[in-house]
Amino acid sequence: MKYGFVTIASAIPEMRVANVDFNAEKMLDQIYEADSKGVEIIVFPELSITGYTCQDLFYQQTLIDATEAAVVKMLEKTRSLDIISIVGAPVHVGDLLMNCAIVMQHGRILGIVSKTYLPNYGEFYEKRWFASTQDLNPKTIRYAGNTVDISADHMLFRTAAGVTFGVEICEDVWAPVPPSNHLALAGAEIIFNLSATDEVVEKHAYLLGLLAQQSARMITGYVYSSCGFGESSGDLVYAGNALIYENGSLVAKSNRFSIEPQLVVSQIDVEKLRLERRKNTTFINAQRGEKAIIVDTDKIGKHEFTLLRNINPHPFIPSEKSMTETCEEIFSIQSHALARRLIHTRCKKVVLGISGGLDSTLALIACSRTFDMLGYPHSDIIAVTMPGFGTTGRTYKNALELIKVYGATLLEINIAASVSQHFKDIGQDPDKHDATYENSQARERTQILMDLANKHSAIVVGTGDLSELALGWATYNGDHMSMYGLNAGIPKTLVRCLVAYEAGEKHSSLLLDILDTPISPELTPAANDGTIEQKTEDIVGPYDLHDFFIYYFLRFGFTPEKIKAMAVKAFEGIYEADTVGKWLKVFLRRFFSQQFKRSCLPDGPKVGSVSLSPRGDWRMPSDATASTWEES
Repeated sequence: MKYGFVTIASAIPEMRVANVDFNAEKMLDQIYEADSKGVEIIVFPELSITGYTCQDLFYQQTLIDATEAAVVKMLEKTRSLDIISIVGAPVHVGDLLMNCAIVMQHGRILGIVSKTYLPNYGEFYEKRWFASTQDLNPKTIRYAGNTVDISADHMLFRTAAGVTFGVEICEDVWAPVPPSNHLALAGAEIIFNLSATDEVVEKHAYLLGLLAQQSARMITGYVYSSCGFGESSGDLVYAGNALIYENGSLVAKSNRFSIEPQLVVSQIDVEKLRLERRKNTTFINAQRGEKAIIVDTDKIGKHEFTLLRNINPHPFIPSEKSMTETCEEIFSIQSHALARRLIHTRCKKVVLGISGGLDSTLALIACSRTFDMLGYPHSDIIAVTMPGFGTTGRTYKNALELIKVYGATLLEINIAASVSQHFKDIGQDPDKHDATYENSQARERTQILMDLANKHSAIVVGTGDLSELALGWATYNGDHMSMYGLNAGIPKTLVRCLVAYEAGEKHSSLLLDILDTPISPELTPAANDGTIEQKTEDIVGPYDLHDFFIYYFLRFGFTPEKIKAMAVKAFEGIYEADTVGKWLKVFLRRFFSQQFKRSCLPDGPKVGSVSLSPRGDWRMPSDATASTWEES
């Protein structure tokens, strides 16, 4: 395990009903293949050694004896392998026959887990052949040459790296209170399910929802293996489902209805699950008093680690499937938040600065939607454009047109004269384009907006976004300040997404041009050809990378080493590892040094799972140092 990732596999082997030697050989083939790929734990379907559909052949002692002999063979042939294998088999325990999962490693059985809930309705008749875990007294049995526990108590397995996993079988997860509830609350970080789920119309969709919910509710990895093509098709069809979930998200899956064997290999981020559990006080309270038998697995040799997971480079951006719903929901959050603030303050007007850039565009869109909701005229949106020393013709033109399109009241106030006077007052050389030169303009604009709000009995709507707050890319008591930070919960990549969505809805070439404009505060003079010279991403780095860093640093508390490894994978072919490392260092330095700005932020609505509000999700001393993170 490295960076908290555990490499696991869900297998659907080629099989023949009741041909245990054939089935064992095919499972061994997949175990060897998985071991060569660095898999640490592999799971097979329910009753995979015999086949699930043996029916009354389970009464035959010949089949039961042959199964035990096949387990002996598998143990012998995996003795030199580090991989932990979980196989399904009928196991006799005195007078009882149990539907079991056998957990094995290095040629020995670590433990046997029996099925608790036996379906005996519809097409299922399991109680005809098997007893339930509830019928079982805690026992130590002799099986396949091993003295092994098979217990009615909950049993967990702990790897040498400290990863704890549990096992349940098929119907168990469909029960009102699945065994995995208790296993997870007792410490299981991954649940493996050996299953034999037949296919009927709409059942698969229900299954996906069930597994996603179970994985999410218990904050676990959930690895599911269900039998496929080789099972008897007398009355039922088995499609072969290999499904891997992590905290409710589907990480990997097999191809349904394939006639070929399948081995689905992926990774579960156990570190992420642990961090999520630590923050979730509900989970912490629920696990009180839960206990289980812990079985330690053997130490394993070192494997070369390769990150197999597909990492989304844009974790804040909704999928194409949910784009419309998510964007509309975000606009609704913004609109309801602003509407509540306006009603509370008895203001029917807002003031905001419009630069012709992305953030102020999004704020104006959200304001217009809010006013529609409240039935207020758009003319009470006082949109102020304040050209200065660095304003280009492109952004100036777009700002004017944008205000017109959304029906706001335009105020144009050129700040060049007032800032020049300010330079004289404080003795600033106007040819020295330093922080004083830039911040004087930002603070002049904020003063204008604040005074206009007083004049018109309005509130100033802030336009700065979450990414700028994280990087401290705002002038303290300048654009850093407002009466309500409408975009404070939205990172830059999501700002782009929302404006792009609005552009599509409105068929707006204007919004598309704003999207295509380089991001800039425009606080230094333009280039000789009139284009933007001061480009934010040239100075602080690409927002695609910074938003990736923000998500995994704030949402999960990952180490810089892990964040870098994930970013290199996510942006493969776009950014080299050295580039990722360079901007990650910039992010860490700026994030820690700029906390003082975040400590006195105005109110603003939380939109997603990450927020920097000092009153809510993120509380940090302004003088904390970054050295520990920079050295990791």
